[in-house]
Amino acid sequence: MWTPGVAATLTYDIAAPAVLALQIAAADRRDDETITATLDGAAVGITEVAGSGGPLGGRTHLVTGGPGRLVVAYAGNGAGRPAPALPPTDLDRIVATRPSRYCPSDRLGGYAARYRRADELDTVRAIVAGVHESLVYDTAASGPTTDAIDTLLAARGVCRDYAHLTVALCRAVDVPARVVAVYAPGLDPMDFHLVAETAVGGEWLVWDATRLAPRPSLVRIATGRDAADVAFGTVLAGTVELVDLSITAVADGDLPADRHEELVRLP
Repeated sequence: MWTPGVAATLTYDIAAPAVLALQIAAADRRDDETITATLDGAAVGITEVAGSGGPLGGRTHLVTGGPGRLVVAYAGNGAGRPAPALPPTDLDRIVATRPSRYCPSDRLGGYAARYRRADELDTVRAIVAGVHESLVYDTAASGPTTDAIDTLLAARGVCRDYAHLTVALCRAVDVPARVVAVYAPGLDPMDFHLVAETAVGGEWLVWDATRLAPRPSLVRIATGRDAADVAFGTVLAGTVELVDLSITAVADGDLPADRHEELVRLP
């Protein structure tokens, strides 16, 4: 039995008074959880947005302040308190089948057809294996505007690119798919991680074409159509630069095995 401990420290330089929206807290609120913000060493207010979170996660916290150096620190230790697992609704399926900013599935129908199988689950497995085999993990290969088609053409990228291509190809063959931002014990180098979820057989199943961390150990942060919905930090106003990011995700026992084609569900 393992219990994950997760933490994140974000350091920003604020040149003009700013408002930031952050999604760094685990969706399943930890039994022992703290989140703080300091500006030039003095505590400033950080508040959770009412109504954020819910079954999809994405607990959003707001920080207002500056100028100065802002440090936001989150730590969640001990067991989580996940919401009950909910099957995909009709609306979930509709939203998760539409094209989105980073997953232009409407332009990938012809290419994605090669992965279509008689069984929907086999189709997803073929897509995930195809993305894994066709891409090279390269931290310098993409940027904030890179979408799934850019990744397909470049044949390289980072976790968000693997997830976007997986999701776009699934949607292109009519499989509802979305992305999930997670803490990932076992990931090296440690960072926020992005994976895919598909609605197959009446439940959401998680897939990671990078195969860099065991899926059973992942801790959900936020869920959305693509990376735009699950960004860990969004500047709503002001002039802000992220200058440092430190992520920790550990377990107090051996990490679970992951055979990658097996069915895994996230809380």
